[in-house]
Amino acid sequence: MDSLYAACDFFTVQPLLSSRMAEMRTTNHTGQERSELPGASLQQTAQSADSGIMEIVVPYASPEITAKVVECAAALSRGLTVTLKLVAVYVAPYPAELRCPASMERYLTARLSELAERTNLPCRVHLVVSRDRSEGFRQVLRLGSTVLLGSRKRLWRTSEEKLARDLDGQGHHVSLLHFD
Repeated sequence: MDSLYAACDFFTVQPLLSSRMAEMRTTNHTGQERSELPGASLQQTAQSADSGIMEIVVPYASPEITAKVVECAAALSRGLTVTLKLVAVYVAPYPAELRCPASMERYLTARLSELAERTNLPCRVHLVVSRDRSEGFRQVLRLGSTVLLGSRKRLWRTSEEKLARDLDGQGHHVSLLHFD
């Protein structure tokens, strides 16, 4: 179990001088932190793309839907060299500080870690705090990222379908899976 957690990075965005700038903080399972400049983890992602490793980004929607998407990602990537990036965006309301409450951070981190444990793919877990969900994903994703989203079938447009449209408009490769 320790080897699995060693493969996971926990990512939060901390406010700096203005509300538009952010600092990325990566924490491993032992609680050790290292501060990085904005975009530092994105450079590591770009380097992994050059080494022939495909990265699939799975946004967190709900435990059930995200688990199904992770299963589909594992099935679709069988025989390929793939890294899975599980991303949860916590939207902080405007009157509040730009930070995730400790209880919510523990909850989301636990859910994402459980999902990472269920798959045989190497995973990285990212928790992003933002004022807007689309802006939160924009901070984490590099241009042309492969995104695999899941949604329940509904007569109306779901938030996942809206996110898929936004990410597609930003130049990402998005696949939306519908589940009953």
